[in-house]
Amino acid sequence: MPSTPLPSSSRRTFLKVGLFGAVALAAAGGLYRALKTPAQPNRFALDGPARAALAAIAGAMLEGALPATADAADKAIDHTLQAIAGLPLATQKEIQDLFGLLTLGPARRFLAGVPDDWASAKREDVNAFLQSWRMHRFMMLQSAYHALHDLIIGGWYGDEATWASIGYPGPIKTLS
Repeated sequence: MPSTPLPSSSRRTFLKVGLFGAVALAAAGGLYRALKTPAQPNRFALDGPARAALAAIAGAMLEGALPATADAADKAIDHTLQAIAGLPLATQKEIQDLFGLLTLGPARRFLAGVPDDWASAKREDVNAFLQSWRMHRFMMLQSAYHALHDLIIGGWYGDEATWASIGYPGPIKTLS
């Protein structure tokens, strides 16, 4: 069935209404930003679902480096939290937003590709998620992967007690 073209007056009206709507939305957004006082970022806080996400991600990233003790995952989480605490508040807020996104069911499922909740996520699903974000075509997801990687690995190996597991003797002692 052939489509009938719109009369030029209808097109003009459509374009005018669309342009007016775009200008109105831009003005409303600008007014909202001008009137809204910026919220002060808070320190990073880890709730239950975010803690489970961090435990699953840290377990996958530190696979082979974590000792087989019951408290190893808790130590990895604590080291990561210490690393996050040393960052500026604005960066802590971005990390908080990342964990907020990862703990939402639809985002976890469709953006991370992890079908189960983080507490019962399979290691291969978490590894696939990390690999996919590491090599993703969108730089934002690559950046999120690298942030998680640096915080978890840096936090873990920032502790002297973990150095022996990789054969690092520690910094060279200075001669006096």
